[in-house]
Amino acid sequence: MSTADRSRRRFVGALAAVSALALAIRLPRAAEAPAPGNVTLDCFGADKKPLGPCVQPRVVLSDAEWKKKLSTKAYDVTRRDGTEPAYTGEGWDRHDNGLYRCICCDTALYDSATKFESGTGWPSFWQPISKRNVVEHQDTSLFMTRTAVSCARCDAHLGHVFDDGPRPTGLRYCMNAAAMRFVAAT
Repeated sequence: MSTADRSRRRFVGALAAVSALALAIRLPRAAEAPAPGNVTLDCFGADKKPLGPCVQPRVVLSDAEWKKKLSTKAYDVTRRDGTEPAYTGEGWDRHDNGLYRCICCDTALYDSATKFESGTGWPSFWQPISKRNVVEHQDTSLFMTRTAVSCARCDAHLGHVFDDGPRPTGLRYCMNAAAMRFVAAT
């Protein structure tokens, strides 16, 4: 084996080790949890019909309270900015009529009518049910810049939005199934 091959292998090995470390260590978000108070959302009925703007109290819990309320996977995704492995989230490939609500606070996030098969293994939507109900912010973790998406009411990390989606928006809201619960339309 040549010196160049050994150097290349060491470089690739070091890169793999750093990547594994970055995935294993979840640093806290730069922004702290929102302060208690109220937030204006767009509310929706069980039949998916808009109920108009509604003022709801922000959901702010301690780390211990979130751990008690959520499954280990949902806690890791929503409170520690984790990502579930592709094709493993419950209902990632569901195509029933209904709403996707925040697993932490029940805020309506996505309408099944905007869901599409992205081939990624995560639930993907071309738009949120309301721009009021989600917050987008820059995420520079894992050596790249992305747009992270969080719940406006409880700051739960949901996933990321990319500009490679279908019409009419051209966006792909690539969400973690563990961050949401599906509620069938009545």
